[in-house]
Amino acid sequence: MDTAEFIRILDREGRLLADAAEQAGTDAKVPTCPEWRVRDLVRHTGAVHRWAAAYVAEGHASRRPLADPPGLDGAELLTWFREGHAKLVRALTSAAPDMECWHFLPAPSPLAFWARRQAHETSVHRYDAEAARGGTPSELSPAFAADGVDELLRGFHARSRSRVRSEEPRVLRVRASDVDDAVWTVRLTQEPPAAERGASGDAECEISGPAAQLYLSLWNRVPFPAASGDHSLAELWRTNSAV
Repeated sequence: MDTAEFIRILDREGRLLADAAEQAGTDAKVPTCPEWRVRDLVRHTGAVHRWAAAYVAEGHASRRPLADPPGLDGAELLTWFREGHAKLVRALTSAAPDMECWHFLPAPSPLAFWARRQAHETSVHRYDAEAARGGTPSELSPAFAADGVDELLRGFHARSRSRVRSEEPRVLRVRASDVDDAVWTVRLTQEPPAAERGASGDAECEISGPAAQLYLSLWNRVPFPAASGDHSLAELWRTNSAV
């Protein structure tokens, strides 16, 4: 997927998030994030959007703290969110392909990183907002969902802060049933998980299903679509993989 496609998805997902939050009401509980109300979800995602936009628009070369969101609520909060989301989309759309700024996962370029990261950040939280609203959630394309699985397994959980560890070496496989060659082998040890594309060697447990369901389940939003083999390994992921 290219940067322009990630920006298009980010634009769509942010609009859907705001609409779902408005329909749910900012006091509604978020079942996928039990400690949050919708206002917390909107404040968090809006703050992240502004944080990301500043890197792209201003070219900050080092990490900057995430600013606290304003204490807005109701319609004012949703207006603030929509303005920040639009600002992020504009910043990404207008940025030079060779722009330089800080980013925290491997990527072809800083611009590619921020477009991809914010598309996935927003899509997961859009699902949260729609869960609070109720009804049928919006669909994710299999290709985008598979990319999100890849970012999570080979990006987020490759970092030292991942808590998915095992005293004894274990091997988990993740397989999308609706995307060609979308399979990952994840080796768990006392170090951060080491994930690679492909079905290399034997695995003790395999989590499989449509890419969109895998994506949401690996982000702990829905149950795993299917797990075979040693289910304790799937539970290890479920228990320790919060980012």
